[in-house]
Amino acid sequence: MAMKTHTGDQLEVNHKKVPSVQEMAKKKLVRIPSRYVRDDQERSVASSNREVPVIDMQRLINSNDHDDSINIELQKLHFAAKEWGFFQLINHGVSCSVVEKMKHEIQKFFDLPLEEKKKFEILPGDTDGFGQHFVVSDEQKLDWADLFALKTAPPYLRRPIFSKLSLSFRATIEEYSEEVKELTMKVLKMLGKAVGIEEEEVKSLFEEGMQSMRMNYYPPCPQPELVMGLSPHSDASALTILLQVNETEGLQVRKDGIWIPIIPLPNAFIVNIGDVFEIFSNGRYRSIEHRSVVSSEKERISVATFHGPRWDGELGPANSLVTANGQPAFKKIGVDEFYEGYFNRELVGRTYVDTMRITSTEDDLKNAS
Repeated sequence: MAMKTHTGDQLEVNHKKVPSVQEMAKKKLVRIPSRYVRDDQERSVASSNREVPVIDMQRLINSNDHDDSINIELQKLHFAAKEWGFFQLINHGVSCSVVEKMKHEIQKFFDLPLEEKKKFEILPGDTDGFGQHFVVSDEQKLDWADLFALKTAPPYLRRPIFSKLSLSFRATIEEYSEEVKELTMKVLKMLGKAVGIEEEEVKSLFEEGMQSMRMNYYPPCPQPELVMGLSPHSDASALTILLQVNETEGLQVRKDGIWIPIIPLPNAFIVNIGDVFEIFSNGRYRSIEHRSVVSSEKERISVATFHGPRWDGELGPANSLVTANGQPAFKKIGVDEFYEGYFNRELVGRTYVDTMRITSTEDDLKNAS
């Protein structure tokens, strides 16, 4: 296990450097290297037409408490968060032009020659930059993907690499970051309302919360049935907003022990509950395992925007829930300590959030209906 250290307002982690998978894919390999072969992964996916719920943001925010439409949409949101942990968000209000600029800039970045991308390489002890996360040993299996990760808000958390971006990329990220943050806070307040958390408590922990982006590049693979684009995991965020950059599908969620593919709707975001909100909701809403698979013919590009608590905060079940419903199911922990623990381990299912539990049984969580 990599040792964790902490300096000031920044995480410090110890990751191993690995080769660029995008460059490897350009060599037109017939067989993939053994470190990418994932014999440990379940390959079957649901053949049924089960689909994650779809939530209309405008119906949530443009109604009042006396309007049945908001109650219906709020009930749908509660169902989606409780039963799926995932939903697609339509009519979300983020500018189409900003979204399209973001897609264009991300595609442009991954199209750069390797030598140019290496100027943004993740430095030892950091999480921002081009490369790969969660590689903590020389023996562990690797994902068939490259990433470009950035802390985007608050501005004081940005690393020096942010200022090295082209002016157009930086301006687009800042614009997209601001609009997605505004959307995220609206969704978090609605989730709080649906589960009985006071709005002030949501604002106190998340309004000045950390935002980061992970831009994912999954190249075509000659043996896609043997690899994982991104290992099964749950996110350490409160909420994740995923933008599908191109048309290639690959995201799958685990529900009732079965992997279900998500088919992105046009002009929609895919949204999921993270470990932080599972803890904050005292287990009423759960972060759900998900993974990425890859194509034999086409690249897949996506960008996940993670919104978490404020860096100097304390993470634990919301006081308004514990006061109303009894015992906390999770211990309290400093936000910085929570994230250092997350990044200094392999990405393995939901194992990290489970270390935060005071009680380990489903019945003890007494999930709200």
